[in-house]
Order: sequence, then structure tokens, then C-alpha cells
Amino acid sequence: MLALCGPVGHWPTLPVNARSIRHGAVMGKDGTQRKKNTMKIPLQITARHFDLTERLEDVIREKAKKLDRYYDQIMRCRILVEAPHRHHHKGVLYNVRIDITVAGGELVVKREPHEDLYVAIRDAFDAARRRLQDHARRQRGDVKHHEEAPHARVSALFPEKGYGFLTTPDDREIYFHKNSVLGDKFEDLKIGTKVCFVEEPGEKGPQASTVKAAKVS
Repeated sequence: MLALCGPVGHWPTLPVNARSIRHGAVMGKDGTQRKKNTMKIPLQITARHFDLTERLEDVIREKAKKLDRYYDQIMRCRILVEAPHRHHHKGVLYNVRIDITVAGGELVVKREPHEDLYVAIRDAFDAARRRLQDHARRQRGDVKHHEEAPHARVSALFPEKGYGFLTTPDDREIYFHKNSVLGDKFEDLKIGTKVCFVEEPGEKGPQASTVKAAKVS
């Protein structure tokens, strides 16, 4: 489902060994930038805690270029690839996060960590494609207007940690992150606030990819 939210906030501070590759350039081993094929999408690729090979950079760049096919009004695309987890049995697990800036907010994609970096990249871009397609359909009006988003009420808030929980009319608990709240209005939410939300599967259960305070009639 579409995860359209307000500004993501601060991009993670990069350690000394991280590389940030911007706007069609690739950072070489000597610290210089070499030009690659020009893209329509302003692109930033960041690797944290490991060195991203040129081959993997090319794979990411090609997949990012294809996103234009599904939505041609992307303003910026930021990809963070990191290896923060070391599983006892599986070894290093790779995270891939994609932040796509569109008019009105951000599409944020973050999949479960995977031990195969190529699989982690593939799954993240597959999810990004689906969200862009959903966003494009909504803008075209393909989604029927009488189909309302489900409602819930805010049942728990943890402002210092930036997340909370919703409780649905059928008594299900739904996790949501502050970045999923439209209009950057997480701080305005209170216990009992009625909201509309879009549900998607999360790493630990159902979560809301979009949360919006419902209009009080």
C-alpha cells in the first residue's frame, strides 16, 4: 500500500567510512567523482558500514532509473544501504531504505534485512515500484472516491521514540511511525484521536503506512 507521509526528517549522519553519491556521480576509491549516465531523477546513494562495489552501484542506479516508468514526477530519490545487523546464524544482514520525494511528501520503503544484498535491493525496489504505481493511480483518480480509508483511534503514543499504536473498531492494534503521519502532525495527535489510515504488513505485524487525523463532523 501507499506510504505517503510528510518530511522524513534528518537523513542519518554518515560515519567516516560511508560514501554518499549524488546526482549522477559515483565516488571513486580515490575520493574523486566520476560521471555516470545522466538520470532524470536526482539520486543519492549512501553506503554505511561497508564498501559498495561499482557493480552494486550500477545495479541500484539502473533500478532507480526505471522508477521513472511508474511515476514521472519524482523530485528526488535517496537510497541508504547499510549492514548494521550481524545475525548469529546468518551473518551480516543488509538493510535497504528508499526515500522518494514526490509532491506533498515522501514515499518511504524499508524492507526486512536480508543476508543477500542483491535480494535486499531487489525487494526494496519492487516495493518502491508498487508504491509509486499506487500513488500514480490515486492521482489519476482511479481509486473510487466512495471507498473510504479504514478508521481507528490513537491508543498509545511514545513521542520520545517517535511512534504509537492505533486500535481499530474490531480491536486490532496497528503500529505507526511519526513519519507516516501526513502533514508532519505527529505532535498534534492525542490518545483517542480518530484517524484514517492505510495498513500494510510490517516486520513485526500490521502497521500503518499512512495516518491522517479524521475530520470531526
